[in-house]
Amino acid sequence: MDELRFDAGRICLDLMATAHPCERLDGVRALCAWIHGCGLVPPGAPLTLADAAWPGAFRELRRDVGRLVHGWLAQGGCGPVGGMGPYDGALARVNDAARAVPLVPRAVRGEDGSLVRALDRPAGCAALLATVARDTVELLTDPVARAGLRQCAGDDCPLVYVDMSRGRRRRWCSSEVCGNRERVARHRRRTALARS
Repeated sequence: MDELRFDAGRICLDLMATAHPCERLDGVRALCAWIHGCGLVPPGAPLTLADAAWPGAFRELRRDVGRLVHGWLAQGGCGPVGGMGPYDGALARVNDAARAVPLVPRAVRGEDGSLVRALDRPAGCAALLATVARDTVELLTDPVARAGLRQCAGDDCPLVYVDMSRGRRRRWCSSEVCGNRERVARHRRRTALARS
């Protein structure tokens, strides 16, 4: 499986990244790796309730989040998210997912006596989806966060991130991935021009 990406600045945008460049949530094992990797659950938290229905539910939420985020970007960042017409179905589904009781973290003593994060109950699919859906709602209703939404300037890269850079000049989803590709391409163009 390709390496999972966690550099979009929001959990909901990290979920969107699981569709590029190929499907990464193609099974329970891959989904559980993503859930742990993005910090939806504390490190080592068991996902004993995970079953074959979970990946499909996360892919559906990802589709709706993507419609809302890309719809917002297509509008040029103006206009209310809820007034998008064709995106109202996606908005309703995200809002429905956000209504479920999310995971509740609690502080417990770790083996060394320090406080660590734990869950108050086993992580269920609806609670995990609610956490991602609430992150989506918070992103799309916070004018400051929403204003930082950017689509990667890399060739054929659909990834979206929140630009939190100084001066808001970030161009790529990842400087190490798309940024490096752009720098290599620029170098090759300069080298080819120098040869001709």
